[in-house]
Amino acid sequence: MRSGTYTVVFVSAVVIVCSLLLSTAATLLRDRQDRNEALSKKQSILQALGVKQKMDGPAIDSFFADHVELFAVDLEGNIDAEVDAEQLDMEVEDKKTEASSRRYPIYRCTMENEVVYCVPIIGRGLWSKLYGYLSLESDLNTVKGITFYKHGETPGLGAEIEKDWFQDNFLGKKINDQTGAFVSIEVVKGKAADAYAGNEEKLSHAVDGISGATITSRGVTKMLNEDLTKYVPYFKQLEAD
Repeated sequence: MRSGTYTVVFVSAVVIVCSLLLSTAATLLRDRQDRNEALSKKQSILQALGVKQKMDGPAIDSFFADHVELFAVDLEGNIDAEVDAEQLDMEVEDKKTEASSRRYPIYRCTMENEVVYCVPIIGRGLWSKLYGYLSLESDLNTVKGITFYKHGETPGLGAEIEKDWFQDNFLGKKINDQTGAFVSIEVVKGKAADAYAGNEEKLSHAVDGISGATITSRGVTKMLNEDLTKYVPYFKQLEAD
């Protein structure tokens, strides 16, 4: 009996001590984890902006301080200077009952005398949420870059969204048609050149799909249409200025 009681007490004590140690470690490392997460997102934004050179943490912070401005816009295209865009969560904003109260973050980057705009994109794939960024050149129509930095899709299939070959498909594609109306970008099944052979207008808004990952491809198409739509009013205001 004593042996059994001792074992239970000993195991319980070990569990409690380990729990305390893990909790303390998590608390002490929280700032570092938050810092690493923030840097990871900035690196993804830089990739979407087409910045190729490798930079460490201080260099990334310096680049953002010198070249990137973050602010919030509403669904009518107005800048809301009273909102801290750094704290905005697109998924939370999407769930707000009143559409007029929703605010979305947008990055304006000035480099080499060109102004580039970058927006976050979030959608649903086959198994997971897809998180990324898409940037537009100064014409507010041509895709400068895209990146997917977080997902849980199947390796070799849906996970191909993170590969260069897929992301490079978007470079130079247009989100508006020849009349200036927003049409977004479609991820087709198979090759875009085959799907829209002889139709250059359609081809300018389409990219190659991922073989064996139809649902993920459809998810990317849907997320681009839904999330870019939120920024169209702001882009139209810029075009009118």
